[in-house]
Amino acid sequence: MIDQTTLITYVAIVIGFVFIPGPATVLTVARATSSGTRVGLATGFGIAVGDIIHTALAVLGISAIILASAFLFSLIKYLGAAYLVYLGIRAIFERPPAVVGRQPIQLTPADAFRQGILAEVLNPKAAMFFLAFLPQFVKPENGSVLLQLTTLGIIFVALGLTSTVFFALCAGSVGGFLKKNPTVVRWQGRVVGSIYCALGLRLALQER
Repeated sequence: MIDQTTLITYVAIVIGFVFIPGPATVLTVARATSSGTRVGLATGFGIAVGDIIHTALAVLGISAIILASAFLFSLIKYLGAAYLVYLGIRAIFERPPAVVGRQPIQLTPADAFRQGILAEVLNPKAAMFFLAFLPQFVKPENGSVLLQLTTLGIIFVALGLTSTVFFALCAGSVGGFLKKNPTVVRWQGRVVGSIYCALGLRLALQER
């Protein structure tokens, strides 16, 4: 089992990592602001499921195969980037409600959950993190390597979910207030869509 010193060090580093705004946080905040707290929470849970999948892949060694292949890495990277850009373009060109105060057609929590999973699974940076970071805290003398990797992955997912839930709750409240402003309603989709596109471009330009 993981020793206490290693566990405390790992938890401290992960807390610092997940609470520094990154792509997952930005996506969650954008969803919560544009479509409400429930959609933001659903996005966060979807991202958590994506991280669980990455943990399983890292444990099974599949991530190593992906990262060893330039073709597979590039394929996954560009699929993820294209998906984010697609979400951004759709948000930019989505028509705002005709009357301020009338609720626009919003993304459902179920759709946001699925999109959160896809966005995270198709992010090779997440695979790189789990493959490169987790093993640094694994000590063969502490027992099963697979069990240690799984434990570390679960801790990361739990702390990451805590972070996205926190940001979703804050952003959802702010979003509800801002929607009463007609200027915000008119420009909200463009701003959110631009964020998605920026995330996609960032992912596409990411080096191995």
